[in-house]
Amino acid sequence: MLAMQITPRKTSFPFRRLAIDGMYVAAFNVVCALMVTYVFGGGRNFGPNLLVSMCIGISTWLLVDVARFLLWGQEKVRWLQFLPVLALAVLGGVYLGMQEVSWLMGMEIDTLRYLRGERGVSALLFTVFATGAATLFFAGRDRLSQARAEAALEKARAEAVERQALQAQLQRLQAQIEPHMLFNTLANLQGLIAIDPARAQSMLDQLIVYLRATLSAARAERTTLAQEFALLDAYLGLMSVRMGARLSFALDLPEDLRATELPPMLLQPLVENAIAHGVEPNVAGGHIQVSARTAEGGLELLVSDTGRGLDAGPGKPGTGLGLANVRERLQALYGGRASFSLEAAPQGATARIFLS
Repeated sequence: MLAMQITPRKTSFPFRRLAIDGMYVAAFNVVCALMVTYVFGGGRNFGPNLLVSMCIGISTWLLVDVARFLLWGQEKVRWLQFLPVLALAVLGGVYLGMQEVSWLMGMEIDTLRYLRGERGVSALLFTVFATGAATLFFAGRDRLSQARAEAALEKARAEAVERQALQAQLQRLQAQIEPHMLFNTLANLQGLIAIDPARAQSMLDQLIVYLRATLSAARAERTTLAQEFALLDAYLGLMSVRMGARLSFALDLPEDLRATELPPMLLQPLVENAIAHGVEPNVAGGHIQVSARTAEGGLELLVSDTGRGLDAGPGKPGTGLGLANVRERLQALYGGRASFSLEAAPQGATARIFLS
């Protein structure tokens, strides 16, 4: 029976595919033997019918598949060109099959005379019908396989385009963070140079430390909590130089979470926001606490401050860039698996990120 191939041309014979098709052909031959025995033969002689079906079916199938491969390789064939090959294969398969039956049963069979008789014509017609049915089955199967392969390829292309678009969006959002922080720091430096050159120099030194710390991680797609907390330590050290005793901070990262991956510089906008709108406008300053912990089967990241609190309103005019950036990055990377909230605390405010 025919196993139509529509995959790209290969130079080697597809033995594995031939073996798989052979199992289908064998099963199809059993069905043919059952039909001949119980539909046309009154339920008699199933064993001989099965032998004849196997010999003729496998011989025809091998002739069809070998001829197709030698003439067209594994490219799709044209039916008008293939029909003569199919007809010759059916004749050859019936002849060879009957010769095999004669040899296996140890009896003399005049195959040509048999084919000219009524039973031979019936066998030939049944073989034509069976070969046509098997041909349609294999052709339909291969068309389905090709359609699935093309659908998978199209899906992969769509996902690649989506990933590229997402990566471009994340790079744009991340690029907004660094100039935002840098411009704020340089503006503070500009003010300190005139009134406190020593502190300005110390702040510049700390800025250099911070920029060195961010050089390798700022453009990375992923980072670890250990690296993220190291960046926050450098940033808060920079801010403490500027604010002096008005700012204190603590970082709490459990040892078992240090290798946990997350997007780089995800927490810094929250720390900036806490300083700009909570701690810095507060006369007494305040304390920044950054924590990571496991909660509810996921990762919880907290940035808390003891500043003015949410009810006091923003400490200074802002663009809303920092918090909006965090929300957009979480949505782009995690979708519904992440949440962000900014809540009032007994003293100050707490920003919470949860990643499931």
